[in-house]
Amino acid sequence: MGSTVHNYDGGITSSPAQLVSPRSVDEIRAILKDAGRYPSPVRAMGSYHSLTPCASSDGTIIDMSGMSRIIRIDPHDMTFTAEAGLQFIVASRALRAMNLQFMTNIEIGNMTLGAAACCHTKDGLDGGEFGQVGSYITAIKWVTPSGELAEASEENDPGLMYFMRSSYGLSGVIYEVTFRIKPLEAIHFRYLPRPIGELTEKEVDGIIDASRGLICWTVGRKAHFQTRHPIDRVGPFGSLFAASRRTLWNFGEARVGRFIDSSIPSKPLRDATLDTWFVGNKLLMSFLHLVGGATLYNPDKTIDYSQTRPSARYAFTFWAFPRGEWLQVLRDYVDFSEKYFREHDFRCNMALGSYFIRKDEHSLLSYSHDGDVFSVDPIHAYTDRPAWDRFLEEFNEFASKRNGIPLLNQSPFITRHHVTAAYRARWTEFSDQVRRKDPNGRMLNPFFADLLSPELAPSNRDSVADG
Repeated sequence: MGSTVHNYDGGITSSPAQLVSPRSVDEIRAILKDAGRYPSPVRAMGSYHSLTPCASSDGTIIDMSGMSRIIRIDPHDMTFTAEAGLQFIVASRALRAMNLQFMTNIEIGNMTLGAAACCHTKDGLDGGEFGQVGSYITAIKWVTPSGELAEASEENDPGLMYFMRSSYGLSGVIYEVTFRIKPLEAIHFRYLPRPIGELTEKEVDGIIDASRGLICWTVGRKAHFQTRHPIDRVGPFGSLFAASRRTLWNFGEARVGRFIDSSIPSKPLRDATLDTWFVGNKLLMSFLHLVGGATLYNPDKTIDYSQTRPSARYAFTFWAFPRGEWLQVLRDYVDFSEKYFREHDFRCNMALGSYFIRKDEHSLLSYSHDGDVFSVDPIHAYTDRPAWDRFLEEFNEFASKRNGIPLLNQSPFITRHHVTAAYRARWTEFSDQVRRKDPNGRMLNPFFADLLSPELAPSNRDSVADG
């Protein structure tokens, strides 16, 4: 039966002819085999925290939340196996109860494990590991577009795993995944504030090399480097720090930003109030710097957004840049955002994020495939969606001109030009793989049809989908 589906921030709406919630692999197979009852395109959906229409369809959407069983936790082999609809935060809590954790613990806890297995993710590392969750998928099972069963493992099918880790459900519906895990670890956050005008490439390299993980928060023209280092144990205030941090990012900061934008009509007063709020951000991070930072257990930074009210939600975008070019891009972005505010009366009301991600060749579309990257992530709790959308479109051009690499699920309004420029030969290979694994376009929605190589361009989409 048809329904309406919204993504997390409400910016994307999809009205599929069929919205189905299978409870078994056999039900998924039946859906994919019956194109008459379940029209193309067929897209699998988790929590739909994505900010692009990557999971949208006017044909059939498969809601995987009904398949969320933990199958096996193996402390000997250090693996975790579960159905694809299980949310990351639920899985993380089950591991935590056994003093175990995922290799990479992302902040968006409502991501499902199926999405983690085949979509882009990001984190500022947890002590030296890769920042993409899918890099630690060791085995995967799925139903092909024609309704057949398939599986692959890191040990037996490394080439297939290389594609599947960034396949975005275009080769079928994932129903079971296995992750590599490790013993529970604690991490220490330190904060280093630095004016971006005084930073040098050598200093940034030194900060990166001295850290086991790194995020940079930019407020105004000051960068606050949040370094991460493994530590033996969490101190007495670790739980309080972790809870406060989750509260701030779950709804606290977004509510303040929305209140300022929606309640202060005067541009000068609104601008001054936002500056005052940003000063508070600076003071908090400077205080944490003075007291020597804070500690928490890695899984405690994962946030449950499932109960966050719409008034407290925020949106973002993510573009990655080569490590050696990031500092200049950051300076250019500050100039760009200030100029944009003067001309369009729009500025982001939350701090700018930048994630450091190590070189990672585990997936075909890894955005750090060719080397270390640093991102630029504008974040905004919007009250005026069109104004935010216009900003994103201009930011995309800004980022693409500076060798930026977008994420297919976290970079709204990307075009074929953006992805071909960013991924180059790997994008052609990806398009060819998609065409071979789904020749009839059963899983191909308009979003991906517009991005893929010319053989799957919009003009051919209808004939391809009909097969």
